[in-house]
Amino acid sequence: MGVLVADRERPREGGPDRQHVEVAVGVLVRADGRFLLTSRPAGKVYAGYWEFPGGKVETGETVEAALRRELIEEIGVVIGQVHPWRVEVVDYPHALVRLNFCKVFEWEGELHMHEGQSCAWEVLPVQVRPVLPGTVPVLAWFAQERGFTGQTHSTG
Repeated sequence: MGVLVADRERPREGGPDRQHVEVAVGVLVRADGRFLLTSRPAGKVYAGYWEFPGGKVETGETVEAALRRELIEEIGVVIGQVHPWRVEVVDYPHALVRLNFCKVFEWEGELHMHEGQSCAWEVLPVQVRPVLPGTVPVLAWFAQERGFTGQTHSTG
């Protein structure tokens, strides 16, 4: 597994020996194929960038348990079965993260953005921007799965 380096020109906080931060990420997919993206809230690193919802895996938590907790906290839904999908390591200037992407096809509750973020049900090519660097590979995976040959997201 390679490492995606975001904002390569910026220095890395914590130096070369920094530890991975485990993150559980929910890729919610509706029956019509649209998937949920949320914006990062004000006050967070990369505020305003679009990503799949999720958050840090706490000590002693599994990825699935973290994902269930984070999606209730962030967007107010209780998810059904979790389908582990892919793992991507992203080297951001502020942290080295291991993103554990899980597909989710069933959930209960109405979306409620508890952190003041925005949400959008998207298809390829994604219309929202800017897209968080760690989200870009997921869009490429969707393109592969769905036989999509165009650009996966706008770059402007």
